[in-house]
Amino acid sequence: MKGKELHNMTDEELKNKLSELKTQLFNLRFRHASGQLDNPMTIASCKKDIARVNTVIREREIKARG
Repeated sequence: MKGKELHNMTDEELKNKLSELKTQLFNLRFRHASGQLDNPMTIASCKKDIARVNTVIREREIKARG
């Protein structure tokens, strides 16, 4: 997921995307614990996507105040 894609989303879409990513991360961790995950790097990329979404949300909060 690219940052530009996130900046083009609305606030509601970002919140939905964040909840989807958190659910996906939970499922990846569960699969990893049970030994069914083929590529453990997908966990790291999911965490990075969550951080990107949180960053865009926070940027918008700061911009709205100032």
